[in-house]
Amino acid sequence: MDLLQADLSAVTEAIQNKKISAVETTQFFLDRVQKLDQHLNAFTYVSNTAVKEAELLDQKIAHGENVGPLAGVVFGIKDLLCTKGMPSTAASKMLSGFVPPYDATVVSRLKKAGAIILGKLNQDEFAMGSSNETSVYGACHNPWDKSRVPGGSSGGSAAAQAARLTMATIGTDTGGSIRQPASFCGVVGVKPTYGRVSRYGIIAYASSLDQAGPIVSSVKDAALTLETICGQDSYDGTTSDHLVEKFSQNLNGNIKGKKIGVIKEFVQHIPDAHIAQSFQLALDTVKQLGAEIVEVSIPLTQYAVPMYYLISASEASSNFARYDGVKYGYRTPHDKTSNLSLDDFYSLSRGEGFGAEVKRRIMLGTYALSAGYSDAFYLKACKVRRLLRQQFLDAFEKCDLIMGPVTTAPAFKLGEKSVDPLKNYLNDIFTTSTNLCGLPGMSVPFSTAREGNSILPIGVQLTAPHFQEQSLLNFAYAIENTTPAADFRKLKPHVY
Repeated sequence: MDLLQADLSAVTEAIQNKKISAVETTQFFLDRVQKLDQHLNAFTYVSNTAVKEAELLDQKIAHGENVGPLAGVVFGIKDLLCTKGMPSTAASKMLSGFVPPYDATVVSRLKKAGAIILGKLNQDEFAMGSSNETSVYGACHNPWDKSRVPGGSSGGSAAAQAARLTMATIGTDTGGSIRQPASFCGVVGVKPTYGRVSRYGIIAYASSLDQAGPIVSSVKDAALTLETICGQDSYDGTTSDHLVEKFSQNLNGNIKGKKIGVIKEFVQHIPDAHIAQSFQLALDTVKQLGAEIVEVSIPLTQYAVPMYYLISASEASSNFARYDGVKYGYRTPHDKTSNLSLDDFYSLSRGEGFGAEVKRRIMLGTYALSAGYSDAFYLKACKVRRLLRQQFLDAFEKCDLIMGPVTTAPAFKLGEKSVDPLKNYLNDIFTTSTNLCGLPGMSVPFSTAREGNSILPIGVQLTAPHFQEQSLLNFAYAIENTTPAADFRKLKPHVY
């Protein structure tokens, strides 16, 4: 069996039929990580118990026990999710050495389904970034061109998946952090409807925006992973009791007669020629498949980036107050050598524990919530958010799905935008609206751009009404099987 090409269901079937063992599969990817990750820095921790867990799984299969729909599938988990017995640091010095005594609900559901957790994956610190350059573990590299970023904040997840260091990965998406790296690395990334997936055990950034989802190699794998991790959770009061469909069994690539919305305000402002050409090709392709293109107007998308950064930074400011160096988080060593005041102790602990980007966003959020400014900034952003949501709902009265670009350009060079935070923030112009409105969205690999000797993936973004993941996956399945996307799937990154 070709473990670099096989989909998740095929591997699980082979393991349960004893054509290959879970130990063999797990060892294959452990060897691959050891050989190739030195070029990518995608992993922050590699499990030392994965083979033992695979042995136990093989024993269950030998005894005829039920082992679940993901039996033997090797997963990498973003470092933002708690994993029992493994460091879970959010790629921050603030949580250095933290080993949680429990699993995030997403992780526990994967394990219950028979998955093997291979390790933890690199990310921007506390998920704050669009390039995976703010990690305390150092930058992650794009497998297609090691001089370029893999995207962020789930850059390690996307890079590991593109290089096939693991069979599947989990990322999180607060403003595009699954979809943007998926596009940069040429893999499939899904951000589910807010409330579809439990946030229990996910280290909080912005609680009203965060959602976990799969970053995988195919739409079918995304569907299978989604149906495993979705569902109501008593540990998270924001999860929905909406029925979780068998997404993988209901995949249907027939989109004839579907109405596909194109946001007028987006297509008028695509700054990069590669992205514009790719998106036009995507529109032509879905027309050939029988879909109808409908222009929709959502004027408030022009305010999505400032709205997102005000709301997310404000929520982060509140969430991160817990990191005081007393009961939680990094503690400055100066408290043992100096007679510090409480204010100085807090200042040093937080100043040394947080990186520059995290401190920048905490300060922005604290300012936006401060007396005399909260009405003008945070409250106003929340009101406009509600109006933006309504504009999307109105747009969906005219179309079944919305299609658009994922990013403003293909993957950029490491260090290219780190000196100017605003340039990085503007990368999120096409993705943040989805989070603000709680809608499901995904990135599907579609085409490439050539820059010098580099082949750089370009994805297309799909957005659906709330809880319409099946429609989203079906449309993505149709795109995945078209000539441009199929041709892309034949290409392999340099690190493979």
